Amino acid sequence: MSKPFASVVEIYKYRDMLRNMVHRDLRGRYKASFLGFAWTFLNPLLQLLVYTIVFSYVLRSGIERYYLFLFVALIPWIAISTSITDGSMAVVGQSSMVTKIYFPRRILPIITVTTCFVNMLLCMIVVLVVAQFAIGLDFLLLPYLVPAFIAEYILALGMTLIVSSVTVYVRDFQHIMGVLVMAWQFLSPVMYSIESVPPKMKVVFSLNPMTSILSIFRSVLYYKKTPDMKFLLYSLGLGVFFLVLGWAVFGRLEKRFAEEL
Repeated sequence: MSKPFASVVEIYKYRDMLRNMVHRDLRGRYKASFLGFAWTFLNPLLQLLVYTIVFSYVLRSGIERYYLFLFVALIPWIAISTSITDGSMAVVGQSSMVTKIYFPRRILPIITVTTCFVNMLLCMIVVLVVAQFAIGLDFLLLPYLVPAFIAEYILALGMTLIVSSVTVYVRDFQHIMGVLVMAWQFLSPVMYSIESVPPKMKVVFSLNPMTSILSIFRSVLYYKKTPDMKFLLYSLGLGVFFLVLGWAVFGRLEKRFAEEL
């Protein structure tokens, strides 16, 4: 049995641990707060409120129903950005587990990414409700969101495997990733439309895997149009590349995790 396949099988054997830790993280995220799990929905709504005020009244984007235009892209963006930034500490933050008991170490970044994307699915309930009241949904288009979700999850997991393993050796990497993710957000069509990008810059934006993913969410939930799926193939392919690369990098670096921690 090849090593990559063997590691996947091993993780499957620990699926109960994975499920329980995702459930623990979801419940414990706002455990000590007064509103508790309600913050899962309040956080994106508050971010939406801030962005809407800034771009509707201060900077004046001029986009009709800007709150919805932003909301349908902001939730997927929060999922991948949080996966990477939180994921940078996925291994370091569980140093006591890593040094004391045996389990497949790749489970730790998988837990972080899965938790973020489960949270995204819950937030999408709010998005669907807002979109339904604002413009009405075409429910026949909703299945197009599934491949976009899968492509984003694969991309996030591949990147998180890399950053979580590198951070064990270079602790400053978590701060570097915070800056890079912030820059990535401004290079992604989250707060603006891809049509507003200068023609000379569109080639650069087309290389951004989140451009096509966010465009699909926006096409379905804002424009109510069938999205152009051919661009998603690039994002999916790049996601698979990062997943394979991340799997290999993590496997190479995890051999000395216990020593570094």
